[in-house]
Amino acid sequence: MLASTEIAPSPPAEVPRKGDLPRTHPDIIRRNLARLGWSFSAPALVVIGAFTIFPILFSIVVSFEKVNVTGSGFSFMGLTSSNYSIVVKAALWHHALWFTTVYTVVTVVVELVLGTMFALVMERLAKGRGPMMALLLIPWSMITVVSAELWGYVYNSSYGILDRIFPNVLGHPFSASLALMFADIWKTTPFVTIIVLAGLVMIPTELYEASEVDGANGWKTFWRVTLPLLRPTLGIAVLFRTLQAFGLFDLPYVLTTGGPGTSTESLAMLGYNTMFTDLEFGPGAAVATTTALIVLVVCLVFLRAFKAQVGKEVINA
Repeated sequence: MLASTEIAPSPPAEVPRKGDLPRTHPDIIRRNLARLGWSFSAPALVVIGAFTIFPILFSIVVSFEKVNVTGSGFSFMGLTSSNYSIVVKAALWHHALWFTTVYTVVTVVVELVLGTMFALVMERLAKGRGPMMALLLIPWSMITVVSAELWGYVYNSSYGILDRIFPNVLGHPFSASLALMFADIWKTTPFVTIIVLAGLVMIPTELYEASEVDGANGWKTFWRVTLPLLRPTLGIAVLFRTLQAFGLFDLPYVLTTGGPGTSTESLAMLGYNTMFTDLEFGPGAAVATTTALIVLVVCLVFLRAFKAQVGKEVINA
């Protein structure tokens, strides 16, 4: 029998060290680009941390503190959880939550419908889309305080244009709420229109041609082609508008100051009045923290549902 011969294993290849890699190596280029990106982002991250993250963390800390306000400032008297029990049991908080929720749902739904209609019209325009876009941007480009002052002149009970048709609009809770919603819809519908129009122009024209060949009319084409392909765009518009509408503050603060009474007082206004008018910093911070938590939960639920819907459409495709 022939003797078996063993083949000696080849020595392992040496892994080049980090310092031995040339500058043109992909790993070195990737590290350098990442380091460059962090260096460019550092100033913005510092500003975000100082003016966004720190106030949020400080508000959460204050919401668990018993704060004593004196003529020389305010001092922390110790940890307490009574701020949240005071807020949750207060009738003002329940009313502000109800008003903010109804306001958000009504304005977002109306703006979504109107914005989609305007975007469909503008997408069909062969000429004049530029001037029409400029006209739509005028309300949206206004600062909310300026827009509120403008509508304050329209709703004024002495010389307002609308007062001749609907007297004392801002003097009744229901009409004052509708007046706020109408002012918000007038200002923010162009924002939704621009987002939906961007989604419309991304839809391939071949799909419309195929739908026309199949004999579908305009209504069926909208429901079977346009709307399903617009769902991601509409989801983005709803998410942005929900975040903005739920943080309602400047429009009612300028236009109605939360009145008549507290009928148009939003959660953001309630937190502001509690902290800076009543000087109750603990409960005021608790209002702000609960509002942020509600918005966070709504966004997470919405994003989860949106992700599931997109995944289902991908599987069906």
